[in-house]
Amino acid sequence: MKPHIDKETDLTARKNRELTAILEVSRVLTTSFDVDKNLSSAMSTLGSLLEMQRGCVFLLDPLSGELRIVAAHGLTKENIEKGKYRIGEGIVGRVLEKKIPMVISNIGKEPLFLNKTGSRPEKDGISFLCVPIEFKNEVLGVLSVDRIYSKELGGVDDDLRVLKIVASLIAQFIKLWGSYEKIEKEKEGLKRELKGKYKIENIIGQSDKMQEVFEAVHRVAPSKTTVLLRGESGTGKELIAKAIHYMSPRNKGPFIKFNCASIPEGLLESELFGHEKGAFTGAISSRKGRFELADGGTIFLDEIGDLPAALQPKILRVLQEKEFERVGSEKTIKVDVRVIAATSRNLEKLVSQDKFREDLYYRLNVIPILLPSLKERGEDIPILIEYFLKKFNKENNRAVVLDNNALQVLLNYDWPGNVRELENTIERLVVMSRSDKITASDLPISLGIKRIKSQVESTSLTSDIEDIEKTNILNALKKTGWVQAKAARILGITPRQIGYKIKKYGINAGHS
Repeated sequence: MKPHIDKETDLTARKNRELTAILEVSRVLTTSFDVDKNLSSAMSTLGSLLEMQRGCVFLLDPLSGELRIVAAHGLTKENIEKGKYRIGEGIVGRVLEKKIPMVISNIGKEPLFLNKTGSRPEKDGISFLCVPIEFKNEVLGVLSVDRIYSKELGGVDDDLRVLKIVASLIAQFIKLWGSYEKIEKEKEGLKRELKGKYKIENIIGQSDKMQEVFEAVHRVAPSKTTVLLRGESGTGKELIAKAIHYMSPRNKGPFIKFNCASIPEGLLESELFGHEKGAFTGAISSRKGRFELADGGTIFLDEIGDLPAALQPKILRVLQEKEFERVGSEKTIKVDVRVIAATSRNLEKLVSQDKFREDLYYRLNVIPILLPSLKERGEDIPILIEYFLKKFNKENNRAVVLDNNALQVLLNYDWPGNVRELENTIERLVVMSRSDKITASDLPISLGIKRIKSQVESTSLTSDIEDIEKTNILNALKKTGWVQAKAARILGITPRQIGYKIKKYGINAGHS
C-alpha cells in the first residue's frame, strides 16, 4: 500500500504546485501595466514552481510580422535577442500559424526545432511544449517551455493543461494592456491638444490691458501659487485658468472645474470633499470629491465669493494644510492641488460685511489677476468679431460678413455681457441671417437703442476729449520728429497705444 500512498501524495503535491503557480501568475499579471516586468515575473513563477527550465513569451509584431521574445526565464540577454521567428518558421512559427499546441518529446531528434536562441547546447532528452497565446480567435503570440521530461511527475496532458491556462491569462493581460496603452495615448493626445488650444497665445487680445493679463499668466503659471481671477461675468476667467494650468508643470494632471454657486448648499461639502457610503440618505457608495479628483493637478473654484460661510474654514484648511476628510469619515486625506479661484463679486465688501472670512480672502488673494471688461478693451472688439464670424461661418457652412454700418454699431455698443454676449450675438447673426451680408438694420434692436442712448449722453464730451487727445499726440510727434516711441514716452503711454491712437485719428506727417 505504501507505493500507492506515495503516488497519491506526489499527485496531490503536483496539483497544489500547479494551482499555486496559476494563482501566482494571475497575481503578478495584475500588479501593474508594466508588460515586460509582469510577463518576466510570470515566467519566473513557472520556472520556480513547476520546475520548467526555460520559458519564453513570444508576441507577434504586426508591423514586421515577426515573433519576438518579450519575456523569458532561463535565457541570457543574447539568447533573447536571437529569438525571432517568422510565421510558419520552426515549431514556434507553426504554432502561431496553425493555432494549435505542439509537443516535442525530445528536441534533439526533431529537425523542425531550430534552437535559434542557442540556449540549449545539449538538446538530447529535453522536451519542448508550445501553445498559442490566443484571445477570442485572435492569436497574439506563443508561450513555450522546455523541461527534462519525467513521467513520475506528470504527463504531457498535465503540462498542456497548465500552459493553456497560463497562456489564456497572458492573452487577457496583453489585450487589457493594449487597451490601456491606447487609452493612455488618446489621453496624452487630448492633453497635447488642450495644451495647444489653451495656450495664452491663442487667447484673443491685443489691447494693453489684455497684454498685462497675458504677462501675469506667463509669470505665475510655472509656480504653485494660488491665483485669484477677478472680473465681471463673461470676461474669460475660465479660459485664463485653463491657460495657467496647461502652461504649468501640472499640465499632465487633471484640471477640475467647480462652480461654487451652481450646487445647493447641502451638497457642496460632499461635492468638494467626497463622502463615505452611508454618510447621509442616498449615499449608497463611497465617492471622491473634486479636490481628490484634482490631486496632482489644478482645481478651478469659480464664483468663490458665493461659497457658504460654513464651508469657508474647510477650504482654508485645504489651502493651508493640503488635507481634508470626506463626509462621514475621520480618515484624513492628503492632496497635492493647485487652487485657482475666480469671482465677479467684491470680496473686500463681503469681508467687511462678515460674509467672507478675512483669512481665506488673504489666502486666495496671493496673486490677483484682474480681467478687463470688453468696454475697457475696445480695440479688441474688431478682432473678436472677425474670430467669431470665422468660427460660426465654419460651423454653419455660411459666408456671412458685416457691412461697415453694422460693424460701427457693434463697436459703439457697451457690451454689458462682455465677450460672451458678443459671441452669442455673432452666432445668432450668422445662423439667422437671410443673406450673406449683415447690415445695421439686421442687428437686434437693443444694440441700436443702447448705442443711440450712449451717443446722446456722451457725444459732446467724447468729441472734446478726442480733440484734446489728438492735439497732444500731434504736438508730441512734431517735437520728436515723428518718432513714435519718443512721442509715447513724452505722453506717458506705450508705443502700442500711440500706434493705435495714430491709426484711430488718421494722423500722418502731413498734419499741420
